[in-house]
Amino acid sequence: MSSTRPQFRNIHVSQILSYRLPLAGVVSILHRLSGAFLFLIGIPLVLFTLDQSIASEMTHARLSATLGHPLAKLICLAVIWAFLHHAIAGIRYLVLDLHIGTAKEQARSSARVVLMLSLAMTAVVALRLFGAF
Repeated sequence: MSSTRPQFRNIHVSQILSYRLPLAGVVSILHRLSGAFLFLIGIPLVLFTLDQSIASEMTHARLSATLGHPLAKLICLAVIWAFLHHAIAGIRYLVLDLHIGTAKEQARSSARVVLMLSLAMTAVVALRLFGAF
């Protein structure tokens, strides 16, 4: 009596764009990407701006003028989103490490909350950054 069991294999590179990742997987990948972005770009950018803002009055004025440009504001907003998403997703993973909310539906809803919170908080910061209030 020989039964054929299904074989599960890794997806091919050409199938990556058509693969539908669950929401928790999207949050996981974004958590890793935001952490790498913060480490490689965010921290050096923050340290550079801190250095320039306290070096002298002239460098502070130049930095203020540079950060007033819309492209610089978008870069700052990307760093802010990365920080917010990484922090909120990190709290989710700490709670999951305590074995709270590990059921499929709970994990899906907590992933949804992470995405909604990080995007909503980033939208509020964007409104303030671009002068809406």
